[in-house]
Amino acid sequence: MGEKELRKNMSILPVSTVSKLTGLTPRQLRYYERFELVYPKRSAGNQRLYSLNDIERLLEIKDYLDSGMTMQEIRRVLSKTNAPQISNDPDSLSDTEARKIFHKEMLRVGRWENHGSNNLW
Repeated sequence: MGEKELRKNMSILPVSTVSKLTGLTPRQLRYYERFELVYPKRSAGNQRLYSLNDIERLLEIKDYLDSGMTMQEIRRVLSKTNAPQISNDPDSLSDTEARKIFHKEMLRVGRWENHGSNNLW
């Protein structure tokens, strides 16, 4: 992962800033998290922290809602667009793709088992 992508994944923005940038209320942000559309990290004090990629995703969710899509439809669309393209050949998965899959799975598991900070890296 390049430095640019690494920086876009850094979770450093608090709810108040994300709310201003996206036009979404803190309640909406919590709802999208509960609906598993976005996965903010948690600070040591349990404050939600968002990355630039999270903001991009929130704006995408907002556009989908404005177009009349339901939350279920949005969830389905986002799961398809974020799913890695894996062929039947087991050797075709690149190291980068494997690392991304592993990272996402570690974040998902850590969110349920850790309940605190998700500092896995």
